[in-house]
Amino acid sequence: MSAPSPHRYRWLLHIDLDQFQVAVERLRSPDLVGEPVIVGGNGDPTEARKVVTCASYEARAQGVRAGMPLRSAYRKLPDAVYLPLDMPAYDAASAQVMDTLRGFGHPVEVWGWDEAYIGVGDLDEPDHAAGSAHEQHEQIGDAQILQIATDIRAAVADRCGLASRVGISDNKQRAKMATGFAKRDVTGVASGLSLDLPPKVFLLDARNWNPLMGGSPPIDLWSVGPRTADKLTDMGITTVDALVATPREVLIERFGPHQGNWLYVLCRGGGDSTITVEQWEAKSHSKSRTFPADLTDPDQIATAATELTDELLDQVRAEGRVAFRVAVTVRTSTFYTRTKSMKLPAPTTDRDAIVPNVAGLLTRFDEGRPIRLLGVRLDLVPGDEQNRADEQNREVTS
Repeated sequence: MSAPSPHRYRWLLHIDLDQFQVAVERLRSPDLVGEPVIVGGNGDPTEARKVVTCASYEARAQGVRAGMPLRSAYRKLPDAVYLPLDMPAYDAASAQVMDTLRGFGHPVEVWGWDEAYIGVGDLDEPDHAAGSAHEQHEQIGDAQILQIATDIRAAVADRCGLASRVGISDNKQRAKMATGFAKRDVTGVASGLSLDLPPKVFLLDARNWNPLMGGSPPIDLWSVGPRTADKLTDMGITTVDALVATPREVLIERFGPHQGNWLYVLCRGGGDSTITVEQWEAKSHSKSRTFPADLTDPDQIATAATELTDELLDQVRAEGRVAFRVAVTVRTSTFYTRTKSMKLPAPTTDRDAIVPNVAGLLTRFDEGRPIRLLGVRLDLVPGDEQNRADEQNREVTS
C-alpha cells in the first residue's frame, strides 16, 4: 500500500477539544459537572511518579496543570475528584469525534485524542470541468469558512457531547495559534479583520497577524520552546516584531540552517499548509453506563454487563472486526475504579463465547460494593492481521 501523499489547502482548521479526558468522564458521570476533576495514573493522588494528564477548568483555576505530579495536585486540591486514565474510553470518544469531522467531506489529519486538522480548498487538485482548484478555493471566503467552523463545533457537540474550539488560518502553525485566541474567547471584530467572529472560533492570517502577534514574546509562536526563547532573549529579541527584523543569516548563524530558516518563516506567519490523510483503525471499542442509583444486586449487574456487551458486538460486527480480548471496568460509589481483562480462547464475535467471559470477569471484583459505573471493552484484532487470517482460511477451504 502506497503512503498517502500530502495536499496543500487554502484553509487549515485546527479543532481542539476542551478538557477532553475530563469531558469524557463527565459524559459518563454528569454529577461531576462543575466539580474540580483531575485525571491521571490509576486515580490515586498519593501514588509516586504519576502525573496529571488532564484537569478540569475548576482545578486549573486552583493552579493544577497537566504534567504536574499527582501528589502536588493533591496538596493543592485534596478534595478534588481523582480519576484513573481510561484509554479505551478516550479512544472510543476520540474515534467518534474524528468520524464526525470526516463526515463533512474534507480531509482530516488526526494529531491525537483531542485535536485534528481539516483542509478546505485543495490547492493541488488538477483542473477539471467544474473549474480549476484555484477558482474553487477562491469561492471559499471568510463567511463560508467561519460557517464551516461553526457547523463543525455544533456537530461535535450534538453527536459526541463534547465542546471544542476551532482556529482557522492558511497553515497549521498559524491555525494552532488561532485556536489559542479562540480559547481565550476573543470574539467580535478581530484586529485587521472586518468581520465578527463566532464564539469559540478565531481566524488568524496575514491581515491580523502583525497587530495581534507583533508585540508578543517569541515563545507565543507555536513550536518555540523555552530554550529557544531564552537564546532569543540573550540576543535581545523579546518580541515577534524584533524577530522579524532579525536578518535570516543572523538566525542561521545562531541556530543552524534548519531552525534558523524555520524561525525566519514562523515569525512572519508562515508554516505547513498540507494535510496528510492516514487511514485510522480503532484498536478497541468500549461501552459504559453510569447508573442513576448504584447497583448492588448481582443479577442487575450481570444484566447490565450483558446489555453493554450486546451493544458492543453489534458495533464490532457492523465494522467487520473480530475481538481477541474482553475487559470489564467497575467504578464504585467512592469513585474507586478498577479494570479486569482476559484474552479470549480465540478471536471471535460469537455472543455465546464472549458473554460468559464477561460474567466471569465480574466475579473477580469485590462483591457488595455499590457500582455507579460499569463498562465493557472489546480489544480488536488489527485489520491487516485479520485480513491475512481470512485469506488463509479461504485458501484452506477452497
